[in-house]
Amino acid sequence: MMLVQANGANCTSNLFCSSMLIANAGDSRAVLGKRGRAIELSKDHKPNCTSERLRIEKLGGVIYDGYLNGQLSVARALGDWHIKGTKGSKSPLSSEPELEEIVLTEEDEFLIMGCDGLWDVMSSQCAVTMVRRELMQHNDPNKCAKVLVSEALQRNTCDNLTVVIVCFSKDPPPKIEIPRSYRRRSISAEGLDLLKGVLNGR
Repeated sequence: MMLVQANGANCTSNLFCSSMLIANAGDSRAVLGKRGRAIELSKDHKPNCTSERLRIEKLGGVIYDGYLNGQLSVARALGDWHIKGTKGSKSPLSSEPELEEIVLTEEDEFLIMGCDGLWDVMSSQCAVTMVRRELMQHNDPNKCAKVLVSEALQRNTCDNLTVVIVCFSKDPPPKIEIPRSYRRRSISAEGLDLLKGVLNGR
């Protein structure tokens, strides 16, 4: 489960200079596309994660084959009352979200939100690269989401699959210019003599 809230400030264009709050409980993930780089804004709440495992074991829960109490593949979630127990009791399954707040800049181009059906078969960087390439072609976030879903299906994802893409500008991402390297390689006089000797069969 993931919620995103953006708060505007006195800015000149779009959402730049706005703060964005990510609240996540579960294994959905929010990934920011920052000039082609993938920045993960949420953490997957898997039971095997060290901090979650310690919390679970402290509250009497167990992790079996990667599942909380052998039943659930997440350490935090809304619902799943059969694991949470009676009202008021401490449960190894938490519904408390983790919060992440960032301030958007002109380098922040889009946000990808997807459930584990996407991230089980695709890295965050791969998704950002694909979305950016698609946006440069047609600038349609809905088509980008469909491309990610299709790619995940081709990679034989085995879980539920939901993808949402939010663009922070009405314009497509600009082409990234990669500076050329002007470093010249040289060879010493001794190196030339050695090479001549090898070529001459000495």
